[in-house]
Amino acid sequence: MKEYKYKINGHEYKVNVGDIENNIANIEVNGVPYTVELEEEKAAKPVIKRVAVSNDAPAAATKPAAKPAAAAGAGDYVITSPLPGVIKEFYVKEGQQVKASDVVCILEAMKMGNEIHAGKDGVVKSINVAKDESVLEGTTIMIIA
Repeated sequence: MKEYKYKINGHEYKVNVGDIENNIANIEVNGVPYTVELEEEKAAKPVIKRVAVSNDAPAAATKPAAKPAAAAGAGDYVITSPLPGVIKEFYVKEGQQVKASDVVCILEAMKMGNEIHAGKDGVVKSINVAKDESVLEGTTIMIIA
């Protein structure tokens, strides 16, 4: 039996995963047993592309380097992700004045949109993530000066 520990919205969960047979898993969450039916993974068909290679072909385009994240200075307020999710929308831009109660972005987690508030009156010093970017708990979203 494999044991995992999760912390979701401040609540701790101890999950034991037992046998998995024919897409049926026997698990235990905080001592309560459950039988879970897993979705079958559909094997993707491999895509085969034929590419002609030439010695005088131009070099492959490179992805532009991401803007380096600004570091928080003394007196700066760092807004971090309270849980893992995806940044779905920004309501502010760098240099914009904000109030502590202003919603600065929406973080989608577990199919729910979570409003992230500024938390401090000030000016948006930097936005450290992009729209549609996946973030982990504790990731710096933006810095308020």
